[in-house]
Amino acid sequence: MRAAVLHEIGQEKLEILDDFEATGFGPGRVRIRVRATGLCHSDLSAMAGVLPQPAPFVPGHEGAGEILEVGEGVTNVKPGDRVVVCWLPACGACPACKRGQTELCLAGFMNAGTPNFKRPGGDVFGFAGTGTFTEEVVVDAGCAVPIPDDVPFDIAALIGCGVTTGLGAALNTADVEAGSSVAVIGCGGVGISAIQGARLKGAAEIVAVDPVRSRREAALKFGATKAVSPDELPDAKQTLTGGEGFDYVFEVVGRSATARTAYENTRRGGTLVVVGAGAMDDFLQLNMFELFFDEKRILPSMYGGGDVLRSYERTVALWRAGRIDLEGLITHRVPLSEINEALDQMRTGVALRTCIEI
Repeated sequence: MRAAVLHEIGQEKLEILDDFEATGFGPGRVRIRVRATGLCHSDLSAMAGVLPQPAPFVPGHEGAGEILEVGEGVTNVKPGDRVVVCWLPACGACPACKRGQTELCLAGFMNAGTPNFKRPGGDVFGFAGTGTFTEEVVVDAGCAVPIPDDVPFDIAALIGCGVTTGLGAALNTADVEAGSSVAVIGCGGVGISAIQGARLKGAAEIVAVDPVRSRREAALKFGATKAVSPDELPDAKQTLTGGEGFDYVFEVVGRSATARTAYENTRRGGTLVVVGAGAMDDFLQLNMFELFFDEKRILPSMYGGGDVLRSYERTVALWRAGRIDLEGLITHRVPLSEINEALDQMRTGVALRTCIEI
């Protein structure tokens, strides 16, 4: 089968090969025919070495498709079922799951160190234990979440990561208060989803901050009340909050520099929500006095900060009701053969989300 592979960390281009085989099928596992996968900035981060990932590997973790085969003991899905790939499944038995913090379950990471594929040249890993830039993938049954028949594969793929992360940051982690002021730094697919979540919660002012003009213009269509470049943020802070700062600021980039900017634009007693996934050697500096004196809440948001399965269901319900726009997030649809062109678009910030049709 075909798959797109990164041979070494640091390379910018993927090679599409047709000599792959999905491995690991057996009890408790399922084989999925991937129909669509989203291109997430986390894939780029893994390729660049910002996020830890052994190579060679197949990127992609935001996918949807059909069940081809189920292993012994699998009861949650059957062949022919339409599913979304959940890259961070909950085991239901660990301390985090028992506390209701299923997004902190580490069970899914246990498979990240086991190769998902093989080819004549040797074993190949799948990003985040999945690897959806391929025609087929074998994963634990818990990674295959059934979706209703009316949810298209491209929409389902987005729900698998970006939309769940952004919406959840506003709805679960921050629990944005109605009438509040919000700033979102970084307006790709995840940032736009955070904007939609803040709008759903009734935020009065939602400022989208991004250096790319096309993304700022898009943010206004999804619920932002104002869109500015990073250089214009101080003026927006002064105009909209009297210089005090915003009630909630979402950092959706994953860099200490933008996290520091987010902190400085959060009002005293306000909430900074860290959504972007950054590098382990990139440190955010705060002095002990400001940490104490400003009393700003700093809330990391992992995968939307809530129960993933309930978040999927909520997203589908909101989409069906016309409360959120998911189709508009997909600004490019390309076949797997054009994956490198799509990567370039993501790097330059041209696309909100690219759907790879497989």
